[in-house]
Amino acid sequence: TIIQIDAQPFKQWYLKKFGVDLGKKKKGAGGGKDEATEEEKRSRHVMFKQKARASKQKLDPAVEDQFQSGRLLACIASRPGQCGRCDGYILEGEELAFYKRKLEKKKKA
Repeated sequence: TIIQIDAQPFKQWYLKKFGVDLGKKKKGAGGGKDEATEEEKRSRHVMFKQKARASKQKLDPAVEDQFQSGRLLACIASRPGQCGRCDGYILEGEELAFYKRKLEKKKKA
């Protein structure tokens, strides 16, 4: 089953792990001031760790668009009948494109 989930917990994790805020658009003309005031205190070690991780990571543009909208498409992978728990994964790549097309067709019909 394909569902939409809230992106906020994933944004918070991504910010803590990589030091990159996913919900915001690319820096514009006056975007530098807000970032400096919002930045929390971090040790040098954590800053270098995040910088190294951020240099290696690359996020799919389709997934990034979903983060900006605040909703992510996910697939439930748990078996029917499980109680109190729902396991699954976030859609990305070709699978995400397939289900996006399918949802668009459903909206038009």
